[in-house]
Amino acid sequence: MPGNSPRPNRRTSNKKGPQIGSGGQRRRGLRGKGPTPPAEMRTGHAKKRAADVKARQQASRQGARRGAKAANELVVGRNPVLEALRAGVPANALYVQQFLESDDRVTDAVKLAVARPDLHLVESPKPELDRITSGLNHQGLVLQVPPYDYAHPDDLLEVAAESGRDPLIVVLDGVTDPRNLGAVVRSTAAFGGHGVVVPERRAAGMTATAWKTSAGTAATTPVARATNLTRALQGYQRAGLIVVGLAADGEAELSDLDALDGPVAIVVGSEGKGLSRLVGETCDLRVRIPMPGGAESLNAGVAAGVALYAAATRRA
Repeated sequence: MPGNSPRPNRRTSNKKGPQIGSGGQRRRGLRGKGPTPPAEMRTGHAKKRAADVKARQQASRQGARRGAKAANELVVGRNPVLEALRAGVPANALYVQQFLESDDRVTDAVKLAVARPDLHLVESPKPELDRITSGLNHQGLVLQVPPYDYAHPDDLLEVAAESGRDPLIVVLDGVTDPRNLGAVVRSTAAFGGHGVVVPERRAAGMTATAWKTSAGTAATTPVARATNLTRALQGYQRAGLIVVGLAADGEAELSDLDALDGPVAIVVGSEGKGLSRLVGETCDLRVRIPMPGGAESLNAGVAAGVALYAAATRRA
């Protein structure tokens, strides 16, 4: 029977013996775990997982923006590279394929590169050029163009002050063709303007194509980039400039506009969409360019040139 076994040290019951001490477990249990953390900080909680995903996405977007600002532009192909070098597009390296079968374009490109002390001439194997151009047909020539150093919109006011003339600034709203931007820069330089402002997003930037179209005037005419175009225009208004928007349904004709005599910012929209709503509402005046020939619209480069000519004529 249980409890009557003659053998010593034999366990005769399933019950544990008396427990000596608790090892501090009761004390820790009485102490508690403190306040409950927010759901976003609790491991395994759905809100914690969602917050982690959002943080990773935000970090990825910021990294992409930083990479885009710091990235070099590549001009590939014999004709584009030679045209960029002849136009004086700023570049920091010309890559030439090893053992390349040369022609006049390659010879002229190398001569132009050697004549520029700020441009490095690099000989590279074809696989390396294929890699850096992501497989584009580079024809053995690749020109590396550094990112453009944009001015701040307020810097254009300082340029005007140093010139001793009333500010004449062109602002582009939603113009996405870099050739139009280059043409506007060229017209701004030709008619005595003090610079061009472009939005930071959804707009053309100063690429190699814009440089070539500007015919070298981008070297002396500053281009500013605005994070918020509406705020930049409001800043110009506070500085005493009249903001004039070009629009097909404008209230007055450009040729009758007295505001062109003084400090003015001329806003040009895209040919298809025109001025955006907020930018149009911010303008002090909206004017139209008379077109007796019956054309419905002009592209941004031509429209800006007409407006700048009108301003230069009145100021003269």
